[in-house]
Order: sequence, then structure tokens, then C-alpha cells
Amino acid sequence: MALIDKVAGSLFGLAFGDAYGAPTEFLSFDEILRRWPTGEPPDLQGDPVPVTDDTQMTIAVTEALLEGRAHGNFTARNLEPPLRRAFVRWLNDPDNDRAPGRTCLTACEGLEAGKPWTEATVQSSKGCGANMRVAPVGLLPAGSAGLTEETRAAMAQFQAALTHGHPTALAASDLTARAINDLLAGGELKTLPQRLRAYAESQQLIYHARWLGSLWERPGVMSPESFIWRGWEECLAVLDRLDAALINPDREADPCLATGGGWVAEEALATGLLCFLMFPDDPRKALWRAAVTSGDSDSIACLTGAFIGAYHGIAAWPRDWIERIEYKDKLSRLAAELIA
Repeated sequence: MALIDKVAGSLFGLAFGDAYGAPTEFLSFDEILRRWPTGEPPDLQGDPVPVTDDTQMTIAVTEALLEGRAHGNFTARNLEPPLRRAFVRWLNDPDNDRAPGRTCLTACEGLEAGKPWTEATVQSSKGCGANMRVAPVGLLPAGSAGLTEETRAAMAQFQAALTHGHPTALAASDLTARAINDLLAGGELKTLPQRLRAYAESQQLIYHARWLGSLWERPGVMSPESFIWRGWEECLAVLDRLDAALINPDREADPCLATGGGWVAEEALATGLLCFLMFPDDPRKALWRAAVTSGDSDSIACLTGAFIGAYHGIAAWPRDWIERIEYKDKLSRLAAELIA
């Protein structure tokens, strides 16, 4: 399968999941089932099919990556300004009316005011806004602008850190990008959780100081390593829950009961992965399962869609969806430019 098919499949899948989960985001599991009974997953509604801030911010990150790459190898110095500009553009976009998260709004207001990003970020937040937008970091080809796996990890954490300063937000974003990149390479699904666990364990004491600077410095934190260790510990704990859920998965129950509601970054990753791995060869069923959840349904489903597309490619999705989704032309262009 051509790389462009997988990259486009992931970006479009993220948007489809976002659109699928948006109508159910603030409903309880029982309320969703009353309105949207179990059975055949319904079609996406609208022309265009509307998305939320999850897709909008993914586009913002993608555009910033492309702008940063145009200035040479990826570094914090050449990536911070385009990320700042992209996030401020999103903040002021008249289409930014899709129930955006308070953390992202607050941090982006600080960035717009010219604050250093370490002051603009919400240090206590590990919300899923950190990693629902990180997929393009995982989709960049190795070697692009000198991209190494260490740099990819740092970039995933850095884009999160501009708005979400909690160590778990950083670690979960890094792990999400790792999962996307693993699936892009055709990694074996059955052992994906084990590979993610091994990666998390290998990163527990690695603080990307050239990218994150003084972010770790706060009361009660003794060292950069102790700061980031906390984030990886929480990611490893939620991977334990994912492993337990996959032993004998209940495909009819609310996935949030197993791996969390997805309002925080590590749970969004785990619950999105759970929905994908329960239905690895049925993309629409996986999106339906992610959307019919009591938690942050659009963010869970957008990650599920990104995982599906990275693994199966654009052919996983109905042509009609591709033609109707909001931002379709931009998504197609960005997919091509990511691998250019």
C-alpha cells in the first residue's frame, strides 16, 4: 500500500471519527442507546459533514509542521513560532465554534498575548486536547527534515506542551504518535499494546530538555526525570487497563468502563485503541463503538479513526464520506504535503 494512502486514511479517519462522535459527546451511555440503538452503524450526516475542534487543531498542527520543516531540520526553535501562529489562527477562526476545550482556549489566549509558551500553557492540565491533534507527528516519514525517532517523540510532547503542561499530557501524546507511526509501518496488531508498553518503559526517565526547557520546574518536583516519570507511570497504568480489557473484550458494553472516559490524554489514547482493536477489520463498527461511549466521544472516536486509517489506508472509508467531510480538500492536500 502506498504511503499516501495510509497518511490520507489516518487524517480522514480522524475527521470521520470526530464527526461520528460529536453528536454523542455530552450524552450518557443510556441516552445514546435510546437515540442511537445498537446494530448497524448509521451513516454520517450532512453535506458537508461537520467536524469539531479536534480536526481543526489537527489541521493546525499539520500546517505548523509543514511550515517548520520548510525552515530546515525540526528543532524547538523553528517549530515553536509556526505552532504559536497556527494555534492563534485557530483561536480567532470564526469557525472555532465547536465546543473547544477550555485549556486550549486559555493557553492559546496566552500565546496570542505574547507570553512565553511555558507561561501560556496550563501546567495542571492533561486533557485529551493534547493528543487528539498529534496524529500528523506520527505520520511524518522518518528522515523528513532530519527526523529521528527521538525528535518525533520530542515534537509530539512539544506540541502538547504549548497548551497542556502536565507530564501525562506529554507522555500520552508521545505514545499516541508512536502508535500511529507503528500502525503506519504495518505493525502486528495483536502485539501492539506490548510494543507500546516497551516504548513507554524505555522513555520513563527521558526528558527532552532542548524542547521542553524549564517546563519541569514547579513546586515539589525534584528533577526533569521525576517530572516526566509521573506521566509515563500514568500511561503504563492505563495500558494495564487496556491489556485487561482485551483479554475478554465486551463489545457491547461502554468501553469507558474499561479504560476511562477519554477526558484526559492517557484515557483517550487507551479507549481509542480499545475500540480499534475490538473491531480491527470493521472500521465503521469501530467508529460506532467509539462514538457510543459515555465519555469524550468525539476525541475517542477521532483517535480510533486515526488508528484505523494509519493501518488500513484510505480504502477503509466510504467514498461518499470522503467527498462529504468538512475540510476534505485541505485534508487531501496536507496528506500529500506531509510525505512530500
